[in-house]
Amino acid sequence: LPAAVLLKDTKLMDVKLGQLGSWLAMRDFTPGGILGAMRRGYDRYYNKYINVRKGGLGGISMVLAGYVVLSYIWSYSHVKHDRRRKYH
Repeated sequence: LPAAVLLKDTKLMDVKLGQLGSWLAMRDFTPGGILGAMRRGYDRYYNKYINVRKGGLGGISMVLAGYVVLSYIWSYSHVKHDRRRKYH
Protein backbone atom coordinates (compact mmCIF):
# COMPACT_ATOMS: atom_id res chain seq x y z
CA LEU A 1 0.00 0.00 0.00
CA PRO A 2 1.32 3.46 -0.82
CA ALA A 3 1.79 5.87 2.03
CA ALA A 4 -1.07 8.28 2.61
CA VAL A 5 -0.36 11.66 1.03
CA LEU A 6 -1.59 14.74 2.83
CA LEU A 7 -4.21 16.74 0.95
CA LYS A 8 -1.95 19.79 1.11
CA ASP A 9 0.82 17.92 -0.75
CA THR A 10 -1.54 16.51 -3.39
CA LYS A 11 -1.24 17.87 -6.93
CA LEU A 12 -4.27 19.54 -8.47
CA MET A 13 -4.66 16.75 -11.02
CA ASP A 14 -4.91 14.19 -8.21
CA VAL A 15 -7.53 16.05 -6.13
CA LYS A 16 -11.03 14.62 -6.26
CA LEU A 17 -13.90 17.00 -6.97
CA GLY A 18 -15.30 16.71 -3.44
CA GLN A 19 -11.91 17.65 -1.96
CA LEU A 20 -11.38 20.69 -4.19
CA GLY A 21 -12.74 23.25 -1.73
CA SER A 22 -10.63 22.07 1.17
CA TRP A 23 -7.59 21.74 -1.13
CA LEU A 24 -8.01 25.36 -2.27
CA ALA A 25 -8.40 26.47 1.36
CA MET A 26 -4.96 25.03 2.13
CA ARG A 27 -3.22 26.97 -0.64
CA ASP A 28 -1.07 29.99 0.14
CA PHE A 29 -2.64 33.02 -1.53
CA THR A 30 -0.26 35.58 -0.07
CA PRO A 31 1.89 37.50 -2.57
CA GLY A 32 4.90 35.40 -1.59
CA GLY A 33 2.95 32.18 -2.08
CA ILE A 34 1.68 33.25 -5.48
CA LEU A 35 5.15 34.32 -6.59
CA GLY A 36 6.56 31.01 -5.33
CA ALA A 37 3.96 29.05 -7.31
CA MET A 38 4.74 31.08 -10.44
CA ARG A 39 8.45 30.47 -9.93
CA ARG A 40 7.92 26.71 -9.53
CA GLY A 41 5.77 26.67 -12.67
CA TYR A 42 8.40 28.56 -14.63
CA ASP A 43 11.15 26.25 -13.38
CA ARG A 44 9.13 23.16 -14.38
CA TYR A 45 8.44 24.60 -17.84
CA TYR A 46 12.05 25.67 -18.35
CA ASN A 47 13.49 22.33 -17.30
CA LYS A 48 10.97 20.34 -19.37
CA TYR A 49 11.02 22.27 -22.65
CA ILE A 50 13.93 24.72 -22.77
CA ASN A 51 16.81 23.31 -20.74
CA VAL A 52 17.08 19.99 -22.59
CA ARG A 53 19.93 18.33 -24.42
CA LYS A 54 18.15 17.97 -27.75
CA GLY A 55 15.33 20.48 -27.88
CA GLY A 56 12.85 21.36 -30.53
CA LEU A 57 10.45 24.14 -31.28
CA GLY A 58 7.82 22.89 -28.81
CA GLY A 59 8.71 25.12 -25.87
CA ILE A 60 9.17 28.29 -27.87
CA SER A 61 6.03 27.69 -29.93
CA MET A 62 3.97 27.30 -26.74
CA VAL A 63 5.24 30.65 -25.48
CA LEU A 64 4.42 32.30 -28.82
CA ALA A 65 0.96 30.70 -28.92
CA GLY A 66 0.31 31.93 -25.39
CA TYR A 67 1.39 35.43 -26.39
CA VAL A 68 -0.94 35.40 -29.41
CA VAL A 69 -3.89 34.28 -27.28
CA LEU A 70 -3.20 36.85 -24.55
CA SER A 71 -2.76 39.70 -27.04
CA TYR A 72 -6.07 38.76 -28.71
CA ILE A 73 -7.82 38.71 -25.34
CA TRP A 74 -6.36 42.11 -24.44
CA SER A 75 -7.44 43.66 -27.75
CA TYR A 76 -10.81 41.88 -27.98
CA SER A 77 -12.85 44.93 -27.00
CA HIS A 78 -11.28 46.89 -29.86
CA VAL A 79 -11.79 44.01 -32.30
CA LYS A 80 -15.39 43.60 -31.16
CA HIS A 81 -16.03 47.33 -31.66
CA ASP A 82 -14.64 47.28 -35.20
CA ARG A 83 -16.36 44.05 -36.20
CA ARG A 84 -19.54 45.57 -37.63
CA ARG A 85 -18.01 48.78 -39.00
CA LYS A 86 -18.41 49.29 -42.75
CA TYR A 87 -15.36 50.42 -44.68
CA HIS A 88 -17.07 51.84 -47.76
